[in-house]
Amino acid sequence: MRLYKAAIWLWLVSITLAHAQQSVQLIPQPAEVQIQTGTFTITKNTTVGYDKPAGKAVADMLVQKLSVPTGYSLKAKQGKKADLLFSLNDTPDSKLGNEGYRLNVTSKGVTITANAYAGLFYGMQSVLQLLPKEVEGKSLANVAWSVPAVRITDYPRFGWRGVMLDVSRHFFPKEDIKRHLEQLARLKYNTLHWHLTDDNGWRIEIKSLPKLTEVGAWRVQRAGHFGNRAEPKPGEAATYGGFYTQEDIKEIIKFAQERNITIVPEIDVPGHSMAALAAYPELSCTKAQVSVNPGTAFSEWYGNGTFKMLVENTLNPSDEKVYEFLDKVFTEVAALFPNPYIHVGGDECYKGYWQQDPGCQALMKQLNIRHVEDLQGYFMNRVEKILKAKGKKLLGWDEILEGGISPEATVMSWRGVKGGIEAAHLGHNVVMTPTTFAYLDYQQSDIDPPIYASLRTKKSYSFEPVPDGVEAKYILGGQGNLWTEQIPNLRYAEYMLYPRAWALSDVYWSPKESKNWDNFVTRMETHFDRADVAQVNYSRAVYDAIVKTSLKNGKLVLELESEVPGLDIFYSIDDTMPDNFSTKYSQPVELPEGPITLRVVTYRAGKPIGHLIVLSRDTLQKRAGR
Repeated sequence: MRLYKAAIWLWLVSITLAHAQQSVQLIPQPAEVQIQTGTFTITKNTTVGYDKPAGKAVADMLVQKLSVPTGYSLKAKQGKKADLLFSLNDTPDSKLGNEGYRLNVTSKGVTITANAYAGLFYGMQSVLQLLPKEVEGKSLANVAWSVPAVRITDYPRFGWRGVMLDVSRHFFPKEDIKRHLEQLARLKYNTLHWHLTDDNGWRIEIKSLPKLTEVGAWRVQRAGHFGNRAEPKPGEAATYGGFYTQEDIKEIIKFAQERNITIVPEIDVPGHSMAALAAYPELSCTKAQVSVNPGTAFSEWYGNGTFKMLVENTLNPSDEKVYEFLDKVFTEVAALFPNPYIHVGGDECYKGYWQQDPGCQALMKQLNIRHVEDLQGYFMNRVEKILKAKGKKLLGWDEILEGGISPEATVMSWRGVKGGIEAAHLGHNVVMTPTTFAYLDYQQSDIDPPIYASLRTKKSYSFEPVPDGVEAKYILGGQGNLWTEQIPNLRYAEYMLYPRAWALSDVYWSPKESKNWDNFVTRMETHFDRADVAQVNYSRAVYDAIVKTSLKNGKLVLELESEVPGLDIFYSIDDTMPDNFSTKYSQPVELPEGPITLRVVTYRAGKPIGHLIVLSRDTLQKRAGR
């Protein structure tokens, strides 16, 4: 009988632990997790406390978050004892740093300890993810508000964990920015790179230069694919756009700071300046009046990476008025943003108008330089001096390496990791954000509208920010970039961000040794359910088949695979709609000649799960030639 009771007890414990294991599906993955037995349940009588005044804000934030779905009127009080306690260490825990935390959940309560406010905040985010998904809702839910017993020790791998949001191509209102920040904070991102200016809109109020927003923030309304839109007509009203007042920005910065997010503003110069030139054309070489671009084909790109601008969009590096203009801009930007960096772009600067400008040619002669490309180095060094005078550090895309920059400048490596490797070898700090892993505007599968390239979630998850042969101390971290040429609103921005930004949060926060794609898939699918409750959009493209083709002995060969393990792939080439009774893919297929159409669908456990992919033979043939 004793053996029987012992067996029953062990069985119950194993069931409880298995359930707890399923309940601990955190993104990003913590550094250390120990599953315990039992749960702690939050009730209307639960006490919430903080032992030092610095913990009050995060305790209040948790109480506010819980109030709607639970209906409980909990209040946070200062003290050293509470059912749910936020505790700051008297002696710093060297393992945790400023952003780490320890979370201990038992059947008696929850304790979050940290060295600083940021750690308490991230501990709270983990508690929220451990609660039932209904905590993400906006209405009262009748569930048991239980947290599985667990011990977590957690801290980030990298100090820079960011997402860039481009608000020039499309303007996102203040409340959208706050919603975006809230989502980033839940994933333990700590940086929003805010791309505020470009050819398609100037989004920040500069009081000393009012035309930047009076003119530069607005363009004519156009529909259709970006880069293929009609030119503005003479006298046509510019009605699409918007900008953030300085009061808006102060409010957004405060909101971000409460969530441990630093906002890094970007003023993109000397290229990508068409919106600024629309307001102040005298700052260009030609002095020609231009419009804020609505998405027309204003450049020609060639296969070798070079390009030609058909409309001038660069500031004139030989004109002292340009530097007076920039001094005014950066004076106001520096006063608004408390972080040490200002991003100055530096990317895709076309030098053709400089080449033809007498002033630029005279400057080159004065500087004793032979190549017009070197003028960008001169320009960037002038800009860096302006920033330094305002107590700021220069940050730019990897093109700023061309022409020479000071050792203090920080480089954002976007054209692959090559620029980051070069910068690190030169002793620069680097933020890794390569197109190959981190460009979240790229297509997620064949069902997405076409854009420059494709990037699957699994590829993002595979990213390693510290390349071989590079000293890790120079890699500050990384970020995902969301350019918005084809993203007109926040709902679609979310679709493009998630789950790839979930994958990158693991890359930037979690230990390298914990990386496991199958484990991430399990956590990702849990967060699909939570996102549904939160009404956060996301893509399910991870369930779509990956279609590859190649040419072998003159024959077109088809290969199919899936990102998510355990999916069955079915296809047809006979103009029938495939289902789980169609041909099941098992090995490469030699496709017959003729104008066939491939249709592919995925199933799991007998149920359709992926989108239907439809590709013509011409498309398959072109894909084989890539």
